[in-house]
Amino acid sequence: MDKTILTLKEKMSKTVDVLQTDLSSMKVGRANPSMLDRIEVEYYGTMTKLNQVANISTPESRMIMIQPWEKAILKDIEKAILKSDLGLAPNNDGSSIRLLIPEMTEETRKNTVKKVKKIAEESKVVIRTIRRDANDKVKSLKKDGSITEDDLKKAEDEIQKITDKFIKNIDEIVVNKEKEIMSI
Repeated sequence: MDKTILTLKEKMSKTVDVLQTDLSSMKVGRANPSMLDRIEVEYYGTMTKLNQVANISTPESRMIMIQPWEKAILKDIEKAILKSDLGLAPNNDGSSIRLLIPEMTEETRKNTVKKVKKIAEESKVVIRTIRRDANDKVKSLKKDGSITEDDLKKAEDEIQKITDKFIKNIDEIVVNKEKEIMSI
C-alpha cells in the first residue's frame, strides 16, 4: 500500500512538472529562453533540442538571440522555429537568429489565459486519473485480502488528500501565470 501512495505522489509530481514546463514555454509578451525548450532541430541526422546546439540569450526584454555553435545549422533552426506553434518570425543575419516578441494586446492576453486554464484542466484530469488508478489498486489489495476494510478507508482518504494537494498546487500555478500574463 505504501508503494501505491509513493507511486501516486511520483506520477502527480511529474504531471505538475510537465504543466510548469508547458506554461514556461508559452509566449507572454516578453522574451524568455524557455519558450524555445520544446523546439528540436535536425543535427547530424538526429532531432536535438535547440538549446543543445546553440546559445540562447535575451539581450533585450522583447528579443531572443540564438547563436548556433555551427553556422551550417542556421537554416534548420529557422525552419524549426517557423514550424513551431510560437508564431514568431526568425530574423537570420547569417551568424545568428533574432526573435522579436510582439507586445500582447488585451485580447491576446485573454486568449493566452484561456489556453493556460485549458492546459491546467488537462493536468487536473491526469491527476484524477492517477487517483482513480491508485484507488483501484488499493481496492484490489482489499479484494485479495492483503489489507483490511479500515486500511482501505485510510488509503482512500490519504489518496484523496494527496490529490487535493496537487489540484491546489495546479490552481496556484495557474493564478501566478495569469498574473504574469495580465501584468505585462
